[in-house]
Amino acid sequence: MMLFFREEWEMEGLQTVGILLVICSSLKLLHFLGLIDFTHPDSIEDDFELSTVCYRPEGLDKLQEQTKFTKKELQILYRGFKNECPCGMVNEETFKLIYSQFFPQGDSSMYAHFLFDAFDTQKNGSVSFEDFVMGLSIILRGSIVDRLNWAFNLYDLNKDGCITKEEMTDIMKSIYDMMGKCTYPTMQEDAPREHVENFFRKMDRNNDGVVTIEEFIESCQKDENIMQSMQLFDNVI
Repeated sequence: MMLFFREEWEMEGLQTVGILLVICSSLKLLHFLGLIDFTHPDSIEDDFELSTVCYRPEGLDKLQEQTKFTKKELQILYRGFKNECPCGMVNEETFKLIYSQFFPQGDSSMYAHFLFDAFDTQKNGSVSFEDFVMGLSIILRGSIVDRLNWAFNLYDLNKDGCITKEEMTDIMKSIYDMMGKCTYPTMQEDAPREHVENFFRKMDRNNDGVVTIEEFIESCQKDENIMQSMQLFDNVI
């Protein structure tokens, strides 16, 4: 996997790698929750198991309407979420712990912070099962535009509707820190800045110093590598 990231990094740079990390990071969470391998679908009960947890999610029918998951898939997702997070909520420190285990060669704390913030749609310092499933539905089952909107929201750190060079530099540094210098031994200290400059040359169509959601989506849709990267994990669950 790291070799794959390295080849993509060298070929396409920040845009493709960033989007790949969004998808793969979600798969890391699925793996952590034991949800990648659905080998025993018949063992799942017909409805949520709620008697042993403190937190009760919204109705199953409502979640099914709001996401692209089936009832059975939601039951399986909830069982894994409940087993690892019995209180029904995940805080930022748990996110950081998960990613520190998956990326031991680097410092994943800042990237985990940014990703947690993207999942924490209520901005209350915790990610509920609903938050988790809604985000996961977009990343794994959403349209290309839906996925790009989610990625843009991740990069737009202050949520003002545009990506600045400062924001993208912070994202870029967090990716480098997470992947670790041992993964890229030839990495120069100014490499994050160079990737940010390349990003803006490609996506800042009117050269006003910021990238809007319209510019981001249009540029990504015209990039074959980005489009391919977004389809790599279709139907993983």
